[in-house]
Amino acid sequence: MTEARIRHGRAALAFSFFAQGVAFALLVTRIPAVQDRYGVSDALLPVFLAAVPVLAGVGSVGAEQLVRRLPPSVVLRWAQPVVLLSLLGVGAGDTMTQLAVALGVFGLSVGALDASMNMLGVSLQHTYGRSIMLGFHAAYSLGGILGATVAWLGAHGHLSLFVSYLPVTAVLLPGALLGSRWYVDAVPGPSTGDGQGAATADAAEAAVAFRVLLPLCLVMTFAYIGDSTVSNWSAKYLQDVLGSSEQLATVPYNVYMATTLIGRSLGDLGVRRFGAAAVVRAGALLAALGFGTVAAAPGAWTGMLGFTLLGLGLCVLVPQTFAAAGRLFPGASDAAVARLNVFNYVGFLIGSPLVGVLGDIWNHRVAMLVPMALVLVTLVYAREFAPRQPTAA
Repeated sequence: MTEARIRHGRAALAFSFFAQGVAFALLVTRIPAVQDRYGVSDALLPVFLAAVPVLAGVGSVGAEQLVRRLPPSVVLRWAQPVVLLSLLGVGAGDTMTQLAVALGVFGLSVGALDASMNMLGVSLQHTYGRSIMLGFHAAYSLGGILGATVAWLGAHGHLSLFVSYLPVTAVLLPGALLGSRWYVDAVPGPSTGDGQGAATADAAEAAVAFRVLLPLCLVMTFAYIGDSTVSNWSAKYLQDVLGSSEQLATVPYNVYMATTLIGRSLGDLGVRRFGAAAVVRAGALLAALGFGTVAAAPGAWTGMLGFTLLGLGLCVLVPQTFAAAGRLFPGASDAAVARLNVFNYVGFLIGSPLVGVLGDIWNHRVAMLVPMALVLVTLVYAREFAPRQPTAA
């Protein structure tokens, strides 16, 4: 495989991460518009929102089964268009049933998409022999910022969901299909001709011992509990607890996304210079300091500083967790990444309700200390990110 081919594969995969960031941001930032369009009650809305990550977990498990017989690039090639078209379907429907179908397809396909993207990212990092995973996730953050901006413009211009989503889909879909020609499976997919490839995949899958993967699963869960806390509670916390204006309350999430982009853009250099374990420790400490600052903030601007620190800290944890799984199971990295990816959605499901319930029981300042404590647990597992003797597959 030529060096130019690998570079093209890296660029194509970065575009895939970018497109996914745009699509996901367009969905989650226009939830109120989705609710209004379909007449979803406040009582029913959490059911729809919870169904997406649950089905995404199912899609991630399904991707693990698919890559036993197909290269991850093939799974990604078809999952991404389905994600984009199902997003368009969310904007095009009229009935609750159509919404449920569109969100169901979105959830299943986004799980397969997330898993296959990170499988290819881990394989490419192994090919390069240096840290590049944070760069892919930086592309996702950039896409998220763009998607949130397009969503704001659509809401500000009182555009319908379909009108907001159609131009984005029209641009991203051809780009994703064209870029998929350049995806690189650094480790060729198993042959399906004589059953030998399937047998090899079975052996590799069996080698991914859950007890060995468990520390990384916990880190992934804690990171997404922190991330979902910011995405779901930052605006409400700033306005209701710290007394900011409604306009200022919209700023923390944008600041968080911007600092996430900055941290991930620079993170690979930090890993190359100081090592993955040191970067993860620094990220966990920064994130904990961010949550502590938010909890103790006397006013809105101090709270803003806390959310800034959170972005810089949390942003390194997820990409490095995927990379660590690839190093730990080099002969079964696809299976390890797919299983680890499920805990992305576990953390997302736990995070928002956890803070809400604790806020109701005590108060939201105390609630912010719980994700702080969880992210500090990452320090216990930081040694799992250091280079070590890989588990045989």
